[in-house]
Amino acid sequence: MHPDVVVIGSLNMDLVVRAPRLPKGGETLAGHTFTTAPGGKGANQAVAAARLGARVAMIGCVGADPYGDFLTRSLLQEGIDCRGVWVAPEVPTGIASILVDDQGQNAIVIVAGGNGELSAAQLQAQEPLLDQAKLVIAQLEVPLATVGDALARAHALGKTAILNPAPATGPLPAEWYAHIDYLVPNESEASLLTGLPVENLEQAEVAARQLVTAGARQVLLTLGSQGLLQVTADSCRHHPATAVKAVDTTAAGDTFLGGFAAGLAEGLSVEAAIALGQQAAAIAVTRPGAQPSIPTRQELAR
Repeated sequence: MHPDVVVIGSLNMDLVVRAPRLPKGGETLAGHTFTTAPGGKGANQAVAAARLGARVAMIGCVGADPYGDFLTRSLLQEGIDCRGVWVAPEVPTGIASILVDDQGQNAIVIVAGGNGELSAAQLQAQEPLLDQAKLVIAQLEVPLATVGDALARAHALGKTAILNPAPATGPLPAEWYAHIDYLVPNESEASLLTGLPVENLEQAEVAARQLVTAGARQVLLTLGSQGLLQVTADSCRHHPATAVKAVDTTAAGDTFLGGFAAGLAEGLSVEAAIALGQQAAAIAVTRPGAQPSIPTRQELAR
């Protein structure tokens, strides 16, 4: 079956430590538990979109090692098309070292591994997948040149292009914005993209409007427990979040984005797709882990 959604991005093995709190510099803490789980922003978003109803294909790169095999098998078990997952023979699979405290907040260090090998040449080889899709999703855990090429290809093919600018380190290349239909940053990412503070709703709106002025068609600025700000050239709407007790926020943004993309792919309005993504994210933060926390569409109906 043709995919509705193609995700271009990272596949990581998550190495998760739970501890009472995040350590200070030079401090050693005793942790509660250690687990491993499939992750990576690209793979997380692909799994979320698939569990929430979309037909999904993944384009990415892993190493020729047990982690790479495990991550690819995990996606296949979700019904995700993995023809676009390439194996780089001389690098390890990407990993993310994740520390989660008792309040559900996290600190993450990623090592790119195979993710750093994804190139425009691999994208070109998978252009039939892109041509079949309705939406193309990208993030920043693969080389920036590859992301820019993905956005340009999606735009040229008339596809809806969604960029999650994570992890952001500064402004995006100016030429990218004309290719972005939905830009989905969180507060810290919006601040890094614009150079503006984003510490309340008023500041969030100012930053989001700057990103729209730069050329993004819509900005969906995620605000954690405060919900989301939806900004276009002529409107601004706040979508409050459902109040829940957070256990682990690791994949909240990825779950939202996957649900949002699944909603758009099935023809929901932008507002209804946002609501679907928020509903899924509200469940995900009540569970530990990245991909293990992502709910199915059937769970949302309960």
